[in-house]
Amino acid sequence: MPATERLYYQDSHLIEFEALVTDKTERVSGWTAVTLDRTAFYPTGGGQPSDTGTLNGERVIECIDSEENGVVHVIQGRAPDVGARVTGRIDWPRRLDHIQQHTGQHILSQALVTLFNAPTRAFRVLHEVCEIDVEITNPTNELIERAVELANNVIWEDREITIKSATAEEATQLPLRKEPSRGGELRLIEIEGFDLTPCGGTHAYRTGEVGMIAVRTWERAKGLTRIEFVAGNRALADYRRANKTARAVAALFSAGRDDAAKLAARIIEENKELHRRLRSLEEIAARVEAEELLAAASANSAGVRIVTETFDGRDAESLKRLALALIARPKTVALLGSRDKEAARLVFARSADASSDMNALMRGACETLDGHGGGKPDLAQGGGKNVEKLVEALEQAAESLN
Repeated sequence: MPATERLYYQDSHLIEFEALVTDKTERVSGWTAVTLDRTAFYPTGGGQPSDTGTLNGERVIECIDSEENGVVHVIQGRAPDVGARVTGRIDWPRRLDHIQQHTGQHILSQALVTLFNAPTRAFRVLHEVCEIDVEITNPTNELIERAVELANNVIWEDREITIKSATAEEATQLPLRKEPSRGGELRLIEIEGFDLTPCGGTHAYRTGEVGMIAVRTWERAKGLTRIEFVAGNRALADYRRANKTARAVAALFSAGRDDAAKLAARIIEENKELHRRLRSLEEIAARVEAEELLAAASANSAGVRIVTETFDGRDAESLKRLALALIARPKTVALLGSRDKEAARLVFARSADASSDMNALMRGACETLDGHGGGKPDLAQGGGKNVEKLVEALEQAAESLN
C-alpha cells in the first residue's frame, strides 16, 4: 500500500481536501480507522497532537502516523468504504492553535540558542500550555525573559517562514539549529534570518501569525530547565485568566490590581507575627492547663502521676503541646486523646525520670482504634478511625502502667 501524500507538508493552512480511501480497519476501541491516498490531517508526532475534523461529515477524533503505511484516521461514526471518494475538513481553530504553539516553540528555542547557546531537547504541546526542556545551567527569571523578549521581537517583525528540502548530505553544510532525526530527504523550516531546522510539523506563513509568546513558569527537571509557555490565542486566554485572578485578589483588599501583591505580602507577614504570638499564648495556656490536670492526677505504685484525658476537636499539635507541658514536671506520664472530626488522635509522653515505653503503649492503643502510630520511648503519636473506642484505648494504656 503506497504511503499517504501529506498535504500539510506544503500548506499548513489547507483545511479542506478530497481523497480516496485506500484501507479500512476496526480499532480495539470499537471505532473504525481509514487510510487515505492523501490527507491534510496532521498525525500525532514531534510533541504535537494530531488534527481533528471530519471525513464526509463523520468526526475524525485522532490521526496516527503509521509511517510507511500512511496516516490512519480514527473515525467516530460510520466510516467510508475502501475505494470511496471523501471530503476531509480540518478543525481550523485546533490547527491554528497548534500552528501558533509549534511555530512559537521554534522561535523561542532559537532565541535561547542565540542568546545562551542553550539547545532544546524536548517539546510538548499539552492541553493548555506547552513545555520545552532546555540545556540551561543556571536559569534565572531575567535570563529566560531576555529570550522571551527576543522571541517576541522576531514575531512582531512578521518575518517570512518558508519550507525547503535538502538531502541529509546537503544538511550537513547548513546552519541547522538541531541535528535531523532521520536520513533521506529532509523538510526544513526556515524563519527568515533567524532559524533553520528540520521539522515535519505545521507552521505559520509568517511569524506575526504567532501573535506573542509568554512564559508562565520554569523549573529544573532531570538536569534540564523545563519552561512552560503559551503562544497566540493561548497567551491571550492565559492573560485573561491571570487578570481575572489578580483583579479578584485586589478586590479582597479594596485596592488596584497592581497593588495586590504588595498588600498580600504585608498581610502574610502580619499573619506570621500573629501566629508567633498565638503560639506563645497557647504555650502559656498549656502550662496553666497542665498544672490543673496534674493537681487532679493520681500517682501509681511507682509514684508516677498518670494524666489521662480526652478532648473534642483538638488536633495532634495541640495535644502534643499540652503533653510537653505536662512532662516538664518530674515523674509524669501524659496519655491524651482527641476526637478530631472523624478520627481519633493520640499523644503519649513521659518525663525523663519515668520508665514506661510510650512507643509500645501507642502501638497497642492504635490497634484498638484500628489505626497506626509510633514514635520514641518518651514520645509517640498516632490515631485511628474507631473514634468510639478512644476512651477504651486510653483506659487500657493507663491500666498497663499501674
